[in-house]
Order: sequence, then structure tokens, then C-alpha cells
Amino acid sequence: MTASAFQANTETQENHVTTGATVWLTGLPSAGKTTIAYELAGRLREEGHLVEVLDGDEIREFISAGLGFSREDRHTNVQRIGFVAELLARNGVKALVPVIAPYTDSRDAVRGRHQQTGAAYIEVHVATPVEVCSVRDVKGLYAKQAAGELTGLTGVDDPYEEPDSPDLRIESQHQTVQESAAAVHALLTERGLA
Repeated sequence: MTASAFQANTETQENHVTTGATVWLTGLPSAGKTTIAYELAGRLREEGHLVEVLDGDEIREFISAGLGFSREDRHTNVQRIGFVAELLARNGVKALVPVIAPYTDSRDAVRGRHQQTGAAYIEVHVATPVEVCSVRDVKGLYAKQAAGELTGLTGVDDPYEEPDSPDLRIESQHQTVQESAAAVHALLTERGLA
């Protein structure tokens, strides 16, 4: 590497904010988790943060292929995602995780791993009611469940255990995506993470 290339690389790295954190957005299907995560990611990148969105569908395809939707498989999926998020967080990346994670014990285990390694962890409950989610029905899951083509839909015929005390609760049906992302950003700022 030439001296000028090294200097350019160093300057690029200096423009990044290196405080990592995991922001886990939990909620029902079509609650708005992924949309909020990508809006927040854009804001954070503009400020110089390193950001990765760990999309649940992509994780299932590439890291958790072969897992089903039993309670045990869902727990395994969440633990795998949590491990990747924690690795990113403790290496200076904001890991935004818009993943349902329907069970309290799974989410608590992920938080515990972050606490053990000293990685910052924020749980955001996107608390959109199932009635609103079923109207949005971004992936057509609610329609398939209603037609009898799908079983085990979280919040309908499979449990969703709402967080008792998330770091932030968002009711996305009452605000814009921009307002929801701003609320998460404000919490990150308050905690010295943005």
C-alpha cells in the first residue's frame, strides 16, 4: 500500500463513529420493524456511523436455512442473529435487528450475551396492534393464514410475548416512519451511542 493510499484509508476510517450497539426491533409481522430500521440506518450513516441491518428474512436464507418455526427453531434463529449482532456491536457497528423474536426468554438470552461482553443493547418494541398489521400485511402472511394456507403466524395462532419493559415502545400506527426512527435515534443519543 502506498503512503497516499494508507493516508486516504486512515482518513476514511477517521470519518466513522466507532461506538457500536445492537438495536433489536421486536414486534408482530408487518408492524413496521424493517421499515423503521432502514430509515434509522440512513440517518446513522449520514452521521458517520457504521451500520448493518440484520434482516430476518435474509438471515433465515443464509444463516438459519433449514430451521423451521417451532419454538426451539425460533429460539435457535434468534440466538444466531443475536450472536452476529453482538459481534458487530462490540466492533463498532450499529447492528439494527428488525426481527420478531416472539419469546421473552430468547430476547433475554440475547440481552444477557451483550451484557456479558459489554456490548450496548437496546430493545425497541414496535407495538403495532395485530389489527393494523393484518391490514398492512406486507408479505401476505395474514391473508394466507385467514385462507387456511398458513399456520403458526406469530400473534395470530402462535404466541408473541410482548416485552414487559423494553427500552423504547413505538406505536407505529400513530406516527410516521420518520418519527419512529427519530424516537430510536433520540434514545441512542441519550445513551451516548449516536
